[in-house]
Amino acid sequence: MRLARWLVALPFLGILIGTAFANQVEPLVLGMPFVLAWIVGWVVVGAAAMALVYMIDPANAADGEADGERS
Repeated sequence: MRLARWLVALPFLGILIGTAFANQVEPLVLGMPFVLAWIVGWVVVGAAAMALVYMIDPANAADGEADGERS
């Protein structure tokens, strides 16, 4: 579960600390200023990290197995 904690903290740190370094308008990424694209990218990475944490969490795996056994 230690890996899961780091996966959750990574997007938070990317937005909080990385925005200070990515704070520039140029270059445009998909028509957005770079800092906005940076934030949108970290939101997507955060959602993927949450999905990965959900999949590797043993409590969720136990619930899925119990549901499968009852069917």
